[in-house]
Amino acid sequence: MSRVVLSIGSNMGDPLVHLRSVVSALGDRVIAASSVYATAPWGGVEQQDFLNATVIAEDPDLDCWGWLRLGQELESAADRVREQRWGPRSLDVDVVDCDGTVSADARLTLPHPRAHERAFVLAPWLEVDPDAALVVAGETVAARDLLAGLDPAERDGVRRTELRLVSP
Repeated sequence: MSRVVLSIGSNMGDPLVHLRSVVSALGDRVIAASSVYATAPWGGVEQQDFLNATVIAEDPDLDCWGWLRLGQELESAADRVREQRWGPRSLDVDVVDCDGTVSADARLTLPHPRAHERAFVLAPWLEVDPDAALVVAGETVAARDLLAGLDPAERDGVRRTELRLVSP
């Protein structure tokens, strides 16, 4: 059984529709889906706020590379264009963690190399997995400690909304 933590985000077109498309495509593989969070853009590019969420899924037929390919297929289906680093996007699907695998491969770095710096990844993840942890610099660190260690402005830029990826 392969278990993945996906961070999803969108700030183009209808962001909520894009996020829900991920949950719909994953179907019964979804174990948990966080609330939707409104997030200030990260990386210094002027653009509208993002909607972000975390999805935890399992599939016995997918390994970490399979999850990466599936995420890229979902981005492509949402007409994702990579024009500017940290720029606006219709859909971003990042593999944050996959079975606790550590990989330095340039195409699939695990855990996600900047997840520990991003409140928009950590806050929704903690909502659906309060015991979440990441390997950072070779040590396993609780996600709640990583979130607490971020600059307050980074944490305050992530606001939980009433929006949901799935019906209650």
